[in-house]
Amino acid sequence: MSNINRRTLVQGSLAMMAGAAFSRSAFADAEPILLGVSGPLTGPNAQYGTQWKQGFDLALDEITAAGGIDGRKLAYQFEDSQSDPRQSVAIAQKFVSDPKIVLELGDFSSPASMAASPIYQRGGLVQFGFTNSHPDFTKGGDFMWSTSVSQADEQPLLARYAVKSLGLKKLAVLHLNTDWGRTSRDYFNNAAKEYGAEIVVTEGYIAEERDFRSTLVRVRDANPDGLVLISYYSDGALIARQARQVGLKQVICAASSVYSPKFLELGGEAVEDVHVGTRYFPEDPRPEVQKFIAGFKKKYNGLEPDAFNAYSYDAMNMAAAVIRIGGTDRRAIRDAFAKVKDVPSVIFGTATFDVATRRVKGAMNAELVVRKGQFALWDGKPT
Repeated sequence: MSNINRRTLVQGSLAMMAGAAFSRSAFADAEPILLGVSGPLTGPNAQYGTQWKQGFDLALDEITAAGGIDGRKLAYQFEDSQSDPRQSVAIAQKFVSDPKIVLELGDFSSPASMAASPIYQRGGLVQFGFTNSHPDFTKGGDFMWSTSVSQADEQPLLARYAVKSLGLKKLAVLHLNTDWGRTSRDYFNNAAKEYGAEIVVTEGYIAEERDFRSTLVRVRDANPDGLVLISYYSDGALIARQARQVGLKQVICAASSVYSPKFLELGGEAVEDVHVGTRYFPEDPRPEVQKFIAGFKKKYNGLEPDAFNAYSYDAMNMAAAVIRIGGTDRRAIRDAFAKVKDVPSVIFGTATFDVATRRVKGAMNAELVVRKGQFALWDGKPT
């Protein structure tokens, strides 16, 4: 090789390296696109805020590795609401008045989110409620969008599993005595009756309750052939344990909100054979699911992800897809939700919004059962 060619090659290589270094430096120096997150980091629902952050951070790693958005990183500012409507309102006022916040995610519960919705609507900032299943959440205005399956869609799926698949005809329903729990109860009960079941007892309980034995004795006296839990994983596991302690051996079905490794850990042998309908199952062979699981385990030292990790991971990827279309203008972001199509999603396969409801179309449902201490696809055999 001649000295001229060698010199040209070296100069070209140096130029490429300098260009790459400049690109990395420009990426690092560019102000990030900032999202606001309102959710629980303390209080009774703190574990969900932690799970959100795990899903968010995995998605952000992938978004950054792919070059970010127009050469800028995506980042979030997480404000602790404790999922308390009073706190979520104060956070909404803070986010709306901060021009750096281009999109808001949260809150965890529908009541906390809906209390803040008027502020986001008046302020022209999209409130992206990815765990807000109350059917009225997206009715708060055209700045409310959600990737959460509403109770109006989800609870009839659980009712069909309990009544049509498992053949249960007399049901006892225990539910969190919250807006979410009562609304879910009503949709479940109505659907179960339409499928031909009888609701022989319905009992509500508060989130802080720890002794369910008197309630379960009343359930036992009603002699149902199935017990339905509209619960979160911590209270659902505790109810299952106490149900077995008072001699209830009936089939237990639970809402997708219990689907977590923690439900198995806290419930132990008492949750064996519990049936769960869920939007997310890690043995789903779809590439979106397997990519998420592999990335999560790598980032978090082998930790198994659960549904709330998947919800937040999907939400951050959807936020990125919307911002790629709408840029950083708040109203353009609102309009972009109607334009995104077939965004890869763990929960939906590909996600596209129904513009009329401002929710994603086509939720998937997996009918699971706990077998040998693990969630498994139900094989159609009785427990």
